[in-house]
Parts: sequence; structure tokens; C-alpha cells
Amino acid sequence: MTMRPDLLSLSIVCPPLDEGGVEVRPIVNGRDLLAEVLPGGVGGSRYLGVGPRYLLGPDGPLHATATPHEVRLAWSGCGVEECCGALYMTVRRDGDLVVWTDWRDPANQDVDLPELRFAAGQYQAEVLRAEEDRGWEWPAGAVARLLEAGLRRRGDGLARWDCELEGVWASRNEPDRIHVVLLHPRNRADADRPWLQFGMTLPISADDPSDQAEHLEARLTASDPRATAEVWGGSHDAEQLGYPWPPVDPLSM
Repeated sequence: MTMRPDLLSLSIVCPPLDEGGVEVRPIVNGRDLLAEVLPGGVGGSRYLGVGPRYLLGPDGPLHATATPHEVRLAWSGCGVEECCGALYMTVRRDGDLVVWTDWRDPANQDVDLPELRFAAGQYQAEVLRAEEDRGWEWPAGAVARLLEAGLRRRGDGLARWDCELEGVWASRNEPDRIHVVLLHPRNRADADRPWLQFGMTLPISADDPSDQAEHLEARLTASDPRATAEVWGGSHDAEQLGYPWPPVDPLSM
């Protein structure tokens, strides 16, 4: 007897600002997959879907190839996977099917979900549909996405300053700004070497997000960004790199 393929729908959920971030929730055969799985060690809290910016995209992890790769579909609780859990699966293309298998949760060794097998055509069409849905995205979020993509395409733009991009973040609670985080030095093959995390908060206007991202990319790569960024973190011996830790504000202690 031939089994009917599973049916995938990707639901993008935008909760109220005070109730969390935008998330992608996989709906399989009409049922919310994440809502039915409880992580180990967390009293009643359910999995939260990963944000669409990191799960969906032209090179997003949901795209299936013949080479299997692991995808984090969700996290839970405090965000520390070994404590509160996260839900991973491995995706691969198998002929006319896309297979989700090898489920795991770092906080729950007993996680037991069945192998899911989707018709490749339906699966790919649904991933592409969800990628094209930008109704959830606010202007600062669009600038952050476009800026990060541009900086990663032009890796040499930051490399000449011995920096690499950690990420560009935006919050719906801060609609007028984004945060850029860089690591220095880049390509740290030796984990024992000192390192620094530089950060900067950049204002965002109501102008076209593409224009703003292009302008900010040019600004960040035209001169050494470490000259205007702040030290936000690093190793215990990071001062060896010549950048002192910022003074501690006594009012924040």
C-alpha cells in the first residue's frame, strides 16, 4: 500500500509586541507540529518557532538537497538548549520526496517524532511561498536583513579591517534602530587567541529599506568600523588587542 505524502504548511505568526517575536510554525497535515511537542525539563512551556529571517530565504535551511543537513525548527524557555530545549531535524531530498527525520532535543533524549515524507513539489512550493511573504516584516527588520545579506556577500569589505560579521539584528520593540555586531580578529583558528565583539546601534528612518541598507553597507566598509563602534564583549584577555573595556556605570550596578 502506497502511503500518502505528508502535507506541509508554514505559518508565520506575529504575536503582540509584549508576547514574543515573529516565528515560523510548521503545520503538518493540518496540525501544529510544535504545539504538540513538550521539551524535557520545562514545566509546561511549549516550543517557539524560529524566526522567518533565519529559517526562510534563498539559501535558507529548509531547502532540501540530496545531502542531508540539520535544521533547528524551534527553541524553548530560556534559550539555553541544554536547559530548556530545542527541536532539530535532518532534512534531505530523496527522489520525489523531501524527508524530515532524525529528530533530537538537547534537553530531552526521549523526543520521539515520526519520519515525515513530503511530496517534493508541494514542499518546495510552500517554502518558496513562505519566503515571499514579507507581510510580517517591519522597516527596520527589512533594513537589517538587507544589510546583513550585503555585508556577507562582500566579505572583503570588513576583512580589510580584520573584522567579520556576527549579525545584524532588529527588534519590533525598537522600530527606529538596528544593531550591528562584529568580531575581531576574523577567522580565529586558535580559540585561545584574544578576541573582541564590537557593536553599534544605527538609526533607521522611514526611507526605502533598500536605499538605507546600501548606504549603511557603504558606510561600514569605507573606513575602519572599530573606530566608531563600542566594545560589547570579548575574551578575558581582550585588552591585548589595544581596545580597553568600557568603564562601568555605577548606576547600572
